[in-house]
Amino acid sequence: MVYNVSENASILNVFLSEIRNVDIQTDPMRFRRNMERIAEVMAYELSKKFNYELTNVQTPLGNAEIYLPDEKPVLATILRAGLSMHQGLLNYFDRSESAFVSAYREHINENEFEIKVDYLASPKIDNKVLIISDPMLATGNSMINVFKALLQQGNPKKVIIVTAIATPSAIELVKKQLPASSEIWVAAIDAELTAQSYIVPGLGDAGDLAYGEKC
Repeated sequence: MVYNVSENASILNVFLSEIRNVDIQTDPMRFRRNMERIAEVMAYELSKKFNYELTNVQTPLGNAEIYLPDEKPVLATILRAGLSMHQGLLNYFDRSESAFVSAYREHINENEFEIKVDYLASPKIDNKVLIISDPMLATGNSMINVFKALLQQGNPKKVIIVTAIATPSAIELVKKQLPASSEIWVAAIDAELTAQSYIVPGLGDAGDLAYGEKC
């Protein structure tokens, strides 16, 4: 299933417009916060699909019945660009364990590159809901390689991808490579991908905008 959250107009569109805006992008703190807020909105929306159980909560005056999630997801993200979105998800799923994976493009030439994964820190994910966040889903190759790396820690019962901007081709590739029950939650879908695999109109390099240009 693919859920494009911005199909229905909401306050999410404000945050999405600001991460794209070249004038507002000059403020890295606001860029990070907007990525965080996008993830918070998406955390709320995807939480509606969770399983819940009726629980009694003791108040000073009695008992209150409330439906609470019956499990805690594992939150994984791709370093470094995904850190702001990871924090947004963690703000809502605050009792979750976290996983971090380093993945980067190693360029062969101007238009060709390989995805390298060289760091993984993760709890066991066997039979758990695994949420993987990354701001951009351009080709989908990074997400697939990261998912395969995380399988070293077990087989999740469900995989949820959370991304700010994706391309249709990346979504189709991820749908083919990930388990059939997987969900993709996206704030916007942009149709164009350049020869260098950058999304258009996109927003640029999310990692550089959030944390500074890398050497």
